Amino acid sequence: MIRFAAVAAALALMLPGMALAQAPTDPQIAHIAYTAGQIDIDAGKQALAKSQNKDVRAFAEVMVRDHTAVNEKALALVKKLNVTPADNPASKALSDAARKARDDQAKLSGAAFDRAYLEHEVAYHKTVNGALKDTLIPNAKNAELKALLETGLKLFQEHQTHAEHTLKALR
Repeated sequence: MIRFAAVAAALALMLPGMALAQAPTDPQIAHIAYTAGQIDIDAGKQALAKSQNKDVRAFAEVMVRDHTAVNEKALALVKKLNVTPADNPASKALSDAARKARDDQAKLSGAAFDRAYLEHEVAYHKTVNGALKDTLIPNAKNAELKALLETGLKLFQEHQTHAEHTLKALR
């Protein structure tokens, strides 16, 4: 788990710093949220390509489906609002750490991959959910963006619970 918590650590380190130094703007929040969702889509696709475990695959399918749906809603919202998501240090750190985690997980197979993937998903969802609750939602100015983030938080809390249960059943 330590090796794959890099993405979660990047988010945990970057977002509070942004909040303290300067509150993230709605375009930055949109980019962070979209990036976080895309990271989970990519991780789910990797799990579908590597895992043979039916429960892990079912979880990965949910991740791809749900995060794709939320990201599509986010893209529709930014288009409607005529907002361009703004890249920022938090979304860049997330992307860099996710690439490293995917590369590390690519070296694993079988039960080792399944455990690492689920451990990462638990840590990642805990961190993303905390960032949504403590930084992104409170700093979102646009009511529609805030509502989308709140809906996402509820869904992603369910993902965290699902990941925890699937990991527990795997052990």
